[in-house]
Amino acid sequence: MDPELTLTVDGATHTTTCDTRTSLLDLLRRRLGITSPKKGCDHGQCGACTVLVDGRRVLSCLTLAVTRDGAEVVTAAGIDGPLPQAFQEADGFQCGYCTPGQVCSAAGVLDEHARGWPSVVTADLTDTPALDDAEIAERMSGNLCRCGAYKGIREAVRTAAGAATR
Repeated sequence: MDPELTLTVDGATHTTTCDTRTSLLDLLRRRLGITSPKKGCDHGQCGACTVLVDGRRVLSCLTLAVTRDGAEVVTAAGIDGPLPQAFQEADGFQCGYCTPGQVCSAAGVLDEHARGWPSVVTADLTDTPALDDAEIAERMSGNLCRCGAYKGIREAVRTAAGAATR
């Protein structure tokens, strides 16, 4: 018998059953019809499936859905505010396939930065790191873009960070 689980996805509560081997990505896309997260590599290497689970970035292709019973999941479709607009204005996408994962990861980056969390390239651990190109590139490094829109992605993150601090 498949276990029942309840998830809140982009503000809507869903109760369903699924095989214990079902990934969160497959549950979202196949069972719930939420197609914002994309299946890129299905091995956790590209980041196209990135979503926020209880506020933290996760690769939904590597996450078993049953381990997230009761969680709040936010996909790119559920992110509002300056971030999606910044991606559009900075041309932070080309084909758009990786964009939902990039947007979710960027939301995670902005939250981590606001909390003062350092990254591997943070030079001064005594202060909130500046979101320069190196810092943004490191924090977004788990998300690949086949089209090479990295310049626009970095600009979008920087723009959204500025809008969030106003």
